[in-house]
Amino acid sequence: MAATPRTVPDEPLVEVRRSRKRRRTVAAYRDDDKVVVLVPARFTRAEEREWVATMLARLEKSERRRRPTDSGLQRRASELSERYLEGRAAPRTVRWVENQHSRWGSCTPADRSIRLSTRLQGMPAWVIDYVLVHELAHLIETGHTPEFWSWVDRYPKAERAKGFLEGVAAASQLGVDGVPPDFGGAAQVDEA
Repeated sequence: MAATPRTVPDEPLVEVRRSRKRRRTVAAYRDDDKVVVLVPARFTRAEEREWVATMLARLEKSERRRRPTDSGLQRRASELSERYLEGRAAPRTVRWVENQHSRWGSCTPADRSIRLSTRLQGMPAWVIDYVLVHELAHLIETGHTPEFWSWVDRYPKAERAKGFLEGVAAASQLGVDGVPPDFGGAAQVDEA
């Protein structure tokens, strides 16, 4: 497999890897400070440029979905409250914060504010949704009572998300930082 670094001003560093084994698919993922695009070896330079642009756009779109803005978090919290909590949890604010190093999120029922750790950014949307549902449930039941957990467990991926977060926490304790750079951020399509 041949690797060809490509750079364009105002674009991320892109490394194109051509493979004779790759026949019909094109894939892209982040690897530290660059984007790796995997293409079939038979592609012309024009096809390569077209697919690099396409895959950069898809990767960016995927990353935006996994890193919602504060207003996006607020909208998502409202949707999740309606879907899983009978619309009973109505936060006044929902925002990202950088000062939560031992928690994934927190809620202050008195002022109806929810804060999510920026450590969640880049994790799968269903994990972020779980943390939102968890914090929203605190607006209904403040403590971690059986009633609280019955609200949280209405989220269908609650157990899976708890396991995911426990795994990330365990990896962190072992000195492994965060989520792998290409986790959930890979894009792959069959060529047209």
